[in-house]
Amino acid sequence: MKKVREVHSQLLEIMEKQRLEVKSCGNKWDIVRKCICSAYFHQAARLKGIGEYVNARTGMPCHLHPTSALYGMGYSSDYVVYHELIMTSKEFMQCVTSVEAEWLAELGPMFYSIKESVHSIEEGKAKAAERRRQMEQELAEAEEELEAERERRSAPSSSRRAIATPGHNQTPNRTPRRLGF
Repeated sequence: MKKVREVHSQLLEIMEKQRLEVKSCGNKWDIVRKCICSAYFHQAARLKGIGEYVNARTGMPCHLHPTSALYGMGYSSDYVVYHELIMTSKEFMQCVTSVEAEWLAELGPMFYSIKESVHSIEEGKAKAAERRRQMEQELAEAEEELEAERERRSAPSSSRRAIATPGHNQTPNRTPRRLGF
C-alpha cells in the first residue's frame, strides 16, 4: 500500500502541474485495470495451474509473489499483467493486476487474438462436417477440370494432322546407305 500512496501522490502532482481536473473513478475499478492493461499488455500471463502462470508471449512459467494482493485471495484470475519479474528459485511476478482476455486482444492486437469458440460439441462437429464437404466438392471439381484438360491435350488437334498428298510416300525410317549416312 505504501507504493500505491506514492503513485497516487505522483499522479496528483502531475495533474496539478498540468492544471487538469482531478476526477475519481469511484467504484469503477475496471477503468483503472483497463488503463494498466493498456500499458503492460506485453507483460501478460495466463493461468496454468494453482498459483502458476505462463507468460502469454514467451511461455515462461511465472508465479505470483507472496507479497502480492492476488496471492492469498483464494481466487486465481485467468489473465494478469505484471510490472516486473523477480528471478529467484522461481520467477515471481510483482505489481500484478488481474485483466480480462478481451482487453488484451483489444489493446494489444499485434500480440493477442481471441479464438472463435464453439458453443456445443454438436455445433463444432457440424461445422467440421460442412468444411469437409466443401473441401471434397472442391477436390471433385478440380479433378474434373484436370480430366477435361487431359482429354483436350490428348485429342488430336486439326492443326497437327498430316496433309495427305497423292503420289507421295512417307519418308523411310532409314536413310539410304548409298548417300553415306
